[in-house]
Amino acid sequence: MSGAPNRVYVARLAGMAVFDPRGDQVGKVRDVVVILRGRTTGSLRPRVLGLVLEVLGRRKVFLPLTRVTSIDAGQVIATGMVNMRRFQQRPGETLVLGELLDRTVTVEDSGVTGVVYDVAMERDRSRDWSLVKVALREGSSRFGRKGQAHIVDIDDVSGLVDEGAEQGATNLLATLHTLRAADLADVLRGLGLKRRMEVVAALDDDRLADVLEELPEETQVEILGQLDNERAADVLEEMAPDDAADLIAELPPETAEQLLALMEPDEAEDVRRLLRYEERTAGGLMTSEPVILPPTATIADALAHVRDPELTPSLAAMVYVCRPPLETPSGRFLGVAHIQRLLREPPSTLISAVADNDIVSLRPDSALDEVTRVLAAYNLVACPVVDETHHLLGVVTVDDVLDHLLPEGWREEGVTRGA
Repeated sequence: MSGAPNRVYVARLAGMAVFDPRGDQVGKVRDVVVILRGRTTGSLRPRVLGLVLEVLGRRKVFLPLTRVTSIDAGQVIATGMVNMRRFQQRPGETLVLGELLDRTVTVEDSGVTGVVYDVAMERDRSRDWSLVKVALREGSSRFGRKGQAHIVDIDDVSGLVDEGAEQGATNLLATLHTLRAADLADVLRGLGLKRRMEVVAALDDDRLADVLEELPEETQVEILGQLDNERAADVLEEMAPDDAADLIAELPPETAEQLLALMEPDEAEDVRRLLRYEERTAGGLMTSEPVILPPTATIADALAHVRDPELTPSLAAMVYVCRPPLETPSGRFLGVAHIQRLLREPPSTLISAVADNDIVSLRPDSALDEVTRVLAAYNLVACPVVDETHHLLGVVTVDDVLDHLLPEGWREEGVTRGA
C-alpha cells in the first residue's frame, strides 16, 4: 500500500474522504470492520477486513482494505470500482467505532482499568492490517479532570471482547458529533439493540428527538419502549408536535395516554389535537408550530424569527400573519409574508404591508392528493391549514408530504447527495 503509513488510529478515519485514482470522491469513512478472533493474544491480533463507507448520501457499503492504496494527508485512496451492495455486518465481525469505543478494558500487567477512546491498526510485512494498540483513559478524578491516558499493546489488555459488559458512548459520540441527525440515525440503525440503547442513553433529549424523527417508525417505537416513561415523555416534548403525534399513534393506547399525561400540558395538548385527524389528511400532516406574527410586527421582527436555526427551510420560508392569539389555533388568519419579499423591504415596514392575502389554504380534512396538487400548482414549499372560521391550525410543508409519498422503507435506502 504505497503512500500509506504503517499505523493509523481508527477514530481519526471517521468522516475521512475516500477518492478513486482519478481524484473523484466516492464516499466517506464511517467505520472499520475487524474480526476479534476471541482473545487477542500472540498472533491472533484482530484482523482488519475493510472500511464501511457512506456513499450516495446514507447508503453504507463495504470497501476491502485490499482495495485501499493510500491512507495519508486526511484522505483515503481506493482503486477499482466500489461495490454498491449495502453493507451487512456478518457474524463474527465487529465495528471498531460502533462497538469497541467506550469499552472498559484492563491492562493485565499493571491492573490499570480504563475506557477505550481509540484503537490503532497497523500493516505487517505480509501487507495485512491488524489492530495493534489500544488508547484508553482512566476514570475522571474527583476534581472532574480527565483521567490519565495510556496507549498499550492490544495483547496486554483484557475485556476488549466482552460484549456483555456495560458500555458508555461518550467517545463514540465525540467521534460522530459532526453528523447530521439523519446520518446519526443511520448509525443507530446499524447497531445491535444493546449498543444502540447505550448510545441513546448518552444523547441529550433534544439530540435524541432530532434523531428519532429520522428513524423508521418501528425503530422509533422500539427505542421509546426501552426508555423509562419520564424520559420518553421528555423526548416527545422535544420533537416537533406532528412527529410526536405520528410516533404516539403507533404506541398501544394505554402507553400513549401514560406518556401524554407526563408531558407538559401545553405540549401534550398540541399532540392530542393533531391525533384527532386522519393520517393522510392536511390535519394529520401539518405542524402546529409555524412562525406566526401579528400584523403590527415589523419586517425586522419577522427576519429575527426566521433566523432561528431550529426551523426547517420550509418553515422559515414564510411568516404567517394572524390576529391574536398567536399560537395555533390562532386568531383570524390574514396572510403570509414570503421571505424573499421580506429581504427586499426596509426593516421598519409593517409585515401587514407585504403580506400575501390571496394565498390558497387547506382545510384539515383535505386529502393527501389535494395537498400535493396545491403545493405543486402554486409552487409552494408550505401551505396554511385553516378551519371554517379562517383560524390558522397549522402548516403542511413539502417535506411532510414527501414523507408520505416516498415508498415505504425509503429511509433505509438512503438519499442521493454529494458524498
